[in-house]
Amino acid sequence: MLFHVRMDVRIPATLDADTRADLVAREKAYAQQLQREGKWPQLWRIAGEYANFSVFDVESNDELHDLLSALPLFPYLDISVTALARHPSKVD
Repeated sequence: MLFHVRMDVRIPATLDADTRADLVAREKAYAQQLQREGKWPQLWRIAGEYANFSVFDVESNDELHDLLSALPLFPYLDISVTALARHPSKVD
């Protein structure tokens, strides 16, 4: 199942700098792991925003939820999910 996911990062300015750096490093490592596993095949920065558009390729809604909620930055993310379906005009 493919899902389009928008993530807007909302880290509080009051968060300790070392805590922030640790969170961001763990987030990057986890995101790269999911990309290598093929679960997160597309990751795009939104220019001018601390946000991204992503495509996830997972087995179920529950798997997507588990992957997203395991993101180290999850408590600081506003997430919007859209299920994707194959378009009949798409050329392979």
